[in-house]
Amino acid sequence: MERGVGEGQGEESGGAVGELRRSWQSWAEGHGEYQRRNPFSSEGGLPGRPALAPRGDPAYGRPPEGSRTEQRGKDAHSHVGREVEELCLVIRSTGRRGDDGRVSVTFGQLFETYVTISNKVVGILLRARKHGLVRFEGEMLWQGKDDDVVITLLE
Repeated sequence: MERGVGEGQGEESGGAVGELRRSWQSWAEGHGEYQRRNPFSSEGGLPGRPALAPRGDPAYGRPPEGSRTEQRGKDAHSHVGREVEELCLVIRSTGRRGDDGRVSVTFGQLFETYVTISNKVVGILLRARKHGLVRFEGEMLWQGKDDDVVITLLE
C-alpha cells in the first residue's frame, strides 16, 4: 500500500511537523522551568526557597540567612572595614597632631599619599565618617577643589 504525500509523516512517525512540535514542546518546558526559577517573573521564586519577607519585616531587603549572597555581603563588609582601618593608619602616619591632640591632614595630602594604596579614598573616607572615625566639612570631597579641606582623625 502506497502512502500519499503527508500521510504517516505527522507527529507519530517523526516527520518534519512532528520534529518541529517536539522541539517547540521541549523549549516551552525548559522556558517554563526557567520562569519558575526567575525571581523577576510573575511565576518567580525558587522552589524550596522561603518567600521573600514583606515590607517592614527586619529581614526585608536582606539575602536569605546562610545563603552565598549573605556570605558575599559579610565578606565585602569585612573588606571595607579593613580599608577604613588602613585609611586611619595612613592619616595617623601622614598627619600632624593639633593642639587638641587629634591628628589632622588635608584632603590633598591624603589623596596624594593614599592614591597609591587605593583609588577609592573618597568612598572609604565617607564610610569612616559614617562610623564616627573622621570628621571633615562638606558632603563629598573632590580632588583639586577640596585639597585644602582638613580631615581630622577622631579615634
